[in-house]
Amino acid sequence: MNDAEYARLTTAAAHCKMTNAAFLAYAIDKAARDLDRTAAEIATEREVLDEVFAARRHLGRIHGLFNQVAKALNSGADAPHLEATAQAVVRAARRVEDAADALLAHRTGGAPA
Repeated sequence: MNDAEYARLTTAAAHCKMTNAAFLAYAIDKAARDLDRTAAEIATEREVLDEVFAARRHLGRIHGLFNQVAKALNSGADAPHLEATAQAVVRAARRVEDAADALLAHRTGGAPA
């Protein structure tokens, strides 16, 4: 447990007028009583992480495709929809970045950057 997690635990326990140990015991018991919900919350976070990493891989592939487009343009080819495509990629990259920032903020208990 890092310092931020310990501080959250201590604050939550104090808010409930419990010791840290009692609060942990209660939280563990509550999680153990509803394993489907506990597993779903853990799986959901894992799935979100998987999707963010998949989006990052796709953006990397798009980078390679833009290099091929640049090579074709340098050889005299025409790309009439390049500007619209580039703008769509920029929007997608920003959405992935925003999602990663929000996920990080959620995990650390802070506000998105």
